[in-house]
Amino acid sequence: MSVYYATPASPARYVVAESPVWDAQNSRLLWVDVEVGNVFVGRLSDGMVETSAHYEIGDKIGAVVPGDDGTLLVAAQDRLVVIATDGSRRDGPSILSGTASRSNDGACDPAGRFLIGTYHFDERENQDTLQRLEYDGTLSLIDTDLSISNGLAWSIDGTLMYSTDSAKGIIWVRDYDVSTGEVGKRRPHVKIASGYPDGIALDSRGNLWIAIWGKAEVQSFSPAGEPGSIVRLPAPHVSSVTFVGENLDLLLITTAYRDLDTQGLEHYPDAGRLFLADVGVTGHPTTPWNSSALK
Repeated sequence: MSVYYATPASPARYVVAESPVWDAQNSRLLWVDVEVGNVFVGRLSDGMVETSAHYEIGDKIGAVVPGDDGTLLVAAQDRLVVIATDGSRRDGPSILSGTASRSNDGACDPAGRFLIGTYHFDERENQDTLQRLEYDGTLSLIDTDLSISNGLAWSIDGTLMYSTDSAKGIIWVRDYDVSTGEVGKRRPHVKIASGYPDGIALDSRGNLWIAIWGKAEVQSFSPAGEPGSIVRLPAPHVSSVTFVGENLDLLLITTAYRDLDTQGLEHYPDAGRLFLADVGVTGHPTTPWNSSALK
């Protein structure tokens, strides 16, 4: 087992940095601060991420993805929002209505459909959802019984979908038909015994890299679900991962300083920063959102 160490890559610290995604068309990184409600755009430069733009949404944010036309699709607290290339915005469909929940992590499938999960903040259990934005702009339900729907990824050939069920500590896998959108029955792929699995990313070998909240680690697993490499960070709450750069040869890791008390913040002064690690593999490219869904 190989062990790697991540280094800070942002001067700023975020309450909950999340949903990092590399926009290959525009050579830029996108991410959000969930609690503050900001979307960030950045560039890689000399081992650091330099922020080039940000957008204040005004609500908590679950995720952002790049559109194939240069737009950004944002999962705000209870709705989707499209940010045009000139910075103007328009609302898309509602994700939630009348529930004590917000949007959570999301990603695009290999055909450019956007999937988005939810996060409850009341006492309900097993009622978080996973939804998909279809080509006609409607939302369809995939799961309705999750406990914090989180990271998403697809196998290299697109026939399998991985999804994180954080509170249960499970990464699910299921058959996925990219052409029709048909989704198979889910089954356990990886069980995390310590900490909580959060965001995930796939590398070019089909290995899954999983951010472990509360563990100060990213852990990798083979396509068969066997443990692989570990990345260690000087920040306990590791929220998500993505491969970045022109060659997708660096692992970008987001962290949070939420839930740390004064002593915890003193012990982990880099908590909430972005991090980079060279883990000896390249990433599998992600697909931009098919923007025709909300034209």
